[in-house]
Amino acid sequence: MIGSLQTRHVAQSIWAWVRDHGNFVLLVSALLVGGGVWGFAELADEVVEGDTKVFDEWAIKVLRRNDNPAVPIGPTWLHEAGRDMTALGGVTVLGGMTLAVAGYLLMIRKYHAMWLVLVATTGGLLANTMLKWVFSRERPQLVPHLSVVQTSSFPSGHSMLSAVVYLTLGVMLARLVPNRAAKIYFLSMAILLSFLIGISRVYMGVHYPTDVLAGWTAGCVWATLCYIVARQLQIRGKVERDVDEPGGVEAAIETKKPGAPAPAPPQPAP
Repeated sequence: MIGSLQTRHVAQSIWAWVRDHGNFVLLVSALLVGGGVWGFAELADEVVEGDTKVFDEWAIKVLRRNDNPAVPIGPTWLHEAGRDMTALGGVTVLGGMTLAVAGYLLMIRKYHAMWLVLVATTGGLLANTMLKWVFSRERPQLVPHLSVVQTSSFPSGHSMLSAVVYLTLGVMLARLVPNRAAKIYFLSMAILLSFLIGISRVYMGVHYPTDVLAGWTAGCVWATLCYIVARQLQIRGKVERDVDEPGGVEAAIETKKPGAPAPAPPQPAP
């Protein structure tokens, strides 16, 4: 009985510390990172051992016409949509979007946030390149490719980098708005884009489903790690705070503007 009460007291103390210090989100993020690393390792082990071969090959074939494997299933507009979606996960598009957002952050003087976006994107690209080199999985050869590819297959670069870039940018945009619904919208759109890009890679016949799943997992882990770093730097005052937090960067910018009117003193009650 005493031991049970002591355990409960310790648990309540830990929860109170997490809640009072605003570390609940960081704790959840750390758990997601740990779970993501474990999931990626398990999936990679299954792929290396060949346990996913049957499922991977079935998924590639089921998305092509039986009478002509060179043509994907669905109407012509869906074929074009698949090419458009896969282009959104390419290095050219993601790199251009990252530079555009970094330029905007530079304009509004969020210098630390700008560097975080650049480091997150560049680091994600390097991590994906290293993982591809380590596993060196061959591309699917079951059907003709509908997209030009030059690197190995595992994990999917489009899936991983789209998760890194779009989730990072979604978090950055969510920081700029105080409305909770808008925050959820930005994050939901980032997740949806990453999902559609990953599916398009299988539809193009250039990736197995497990490549895409591994890319999503690795990308989410990297994006979450970058968020944890950014949040810790925010707590230490090294990165600008969110717009809806006390002392946010926008308030600081307004007070530093030359000639900015001082806040009106409170009026005495009649």
